[in-house]
Amino acid sequence: MLKDKTLSMLGLARRAGKLAMGHDMAEQSVKKKKAKMLLLCSDTSPRLCSEFEKTLAVNNIDIPIYKADITMNEIHFSVGYKAGVMTIEDENFTKRIIELLEQEENANGN
Repeated sequence: MLKDKTLSMLGLARRAGKLAMGHDMAEQSVKKKKAKMLLLCSDTSPRLCSEFEKTLAVNNIDIPIYKADITMNEIHFSVGYKAGVMTIEDENFTKRIIELLEQEENANGN
């Protein structure tokens, strides 16, 4: 249920033009300091995760990073674009998505 709400929020962010999806677009968003949050799918590679952590460190950018319990296929089905990494470029979408992700973590007992 909470996962569906998170996917719905990601869809809204995409339609609002506040979602940078895919490696190159997300990296560009980070480097231009537009990104408010970095979201990684559960089935992304550890190499990709560490690559983005290094990119944030090198560019001295402090934004939240979440590895969500959402697969690339679920993103593709919900948002219409298959990507393992994305950035949210809006403060309000970021706050709501973080709330939903943390509620889901608490519900799952993590």
